Amino acid sequence: MMLLEVTGLCADAGGNRILDDVDLVLGRGEVLAVLGDSGAGKSTLGLALLGESAPGVDLSGEVGRPGAVALLPQHPGAVLDPVRRVGPVLRELAALRHRDRAARTAAVVEACASARFDPDLLRRFPHQLSGGQAQRAALAQTLVTGPAVLVLDEPTTGLDPATSAELVERLHAVRADGTALVLLTHDVDVARALGGRAIRLEHGRVVARGTVAELLGPPVPHQVPAGRPAGEVRLEVRGLAIADRTGRPILHGVDLDAGAGEMLAVVGLSGAGKTTLGRCVAGLAGARGTVRVDGELLPARIGRRTRAQRRAVQYVHQDPRATFLAHRPVIDQVARPAVLLRGVNAEAARAEAGSLLARLGLAAEVAARLPRTLSGGQLQRAAVARALVVHPSVLVCDEVTSALDAAHRDHLLTAIDALRHDHDTTVLLISHDLPLVERVADRVAVVEDGRVRS
Repeated sequence: MMLLEVTGLCADAGGNRILDDVDLVLGRGEVLAVLGDSGAGKSTLGLALLGESAPGVDLSGEVGRPGAVALLPQHPGAVLDPVRRVGPVLRELAALRHRDRAARTAAVVEACASARFDPDLLRRFPHQLSGGQAQRAALAQTLVTGPAVLVLDEPTTGLDPATSAELVERLHAVRADGTALVLLTHDVDVARALGGRAIRLEHGRVVARGTVAELLGPPVPHQVPAGRPAGEVRLEVRGLAIADRTGRPILHGVDLDAGAGEMLAVVGLSGAGKTTLGRCVAGLAGARGTVRVDGELLPARIGRRTRAQRRAVQYVHQDPRATFLAHRPVIDQVARPAVLLRGVNAEAARAEAGSLLARLGLAAEVAARLPRTLSGGQLQRAAVARALVVHPSVLVCDEVTSALDAAHRDHLLTAIDALRHDHDTTVLLISHDLPLVERVADRVAVVEDGRVRS
């Protein structure tokens, strides 16, 4: 049974062709992996399959959808209502399919079970969920509508390996029930695990078709290099503790040291407290305890830090789209911190920002666009450039490679390494990508239940 048929699909934005004459078909229970570099058009294709597009993007061509199509976006925050508890939203969505109360309740229970979302969390708001819990809540919210086709846009972004494996298992079960899956991803391990057919996009065009195995080839083993020696202690964290709004402890008296020029990876399961630790170091979440950079005590809140102290620690959020203003070109926003925190004139800051963005694979014409016209991976690179242009003493990177393909991930890491070499910048790399951590980190700190176990 054919569930989706696309013919001659094109997408244009401001004179730029994002998708060019895309054709595809999808049957019941099939999996189609859409592969391609960041900015290739994967997310635009995913929205188009729902008959939707980002602001300023015009679609043409035909998309036949005999059944309902639902989207699980790259960042769960895009579909979780920040001011409403998870449970009532799920029940409202179930009511779109079921008039009977018992049927609605059963649909919510089934969706939570399929997504492995703990029913005890239904009364929580999205901000009270960990990254993995939020991803499962978004999946339950999507499944409760009973879609014939499920589009997954980088569904493993920000997830630890165990949670990613769990998601793959859930998707196999969803597929077995007859739901077709469209996987938009650069995560080759997840694509291999789900199998099925694949297409590869380059600059919006389909350049290859076949099975996932044919397009990806066999896995390539990674090599683990020796770590570099760290310099004098640059970042010193002592007794860091913080609780959520309900009083539940998130961090318990964390102690942490990192040397000048060192890359310290912070790993752990979703919900362990990694992101909270990074935000506390950056002054974005007030906590008890102390944070010192080069011996200087920093106020717990960024609003109380001086300009020099704000420059000293820069934080790159795992959801870059939420950190860019919608109405200003990307290059202006990347250049602005150099003006504010380094005192560079606007022209020089813009030139430096453009050079840095080019090194990260963002051409001048892309950087001149508004944030909404860039892919998640392109915005992630821009967010890192915005932090690098400040020349910080400590750079906190929260899952900065999770939205990137292998080539752009390497470009990004090369740029960060250059900063470490030129300015002895200490990098706190928060990541679930254990092979990457083994390859690039000098040391690893494991966060478990709010405590650091080095």
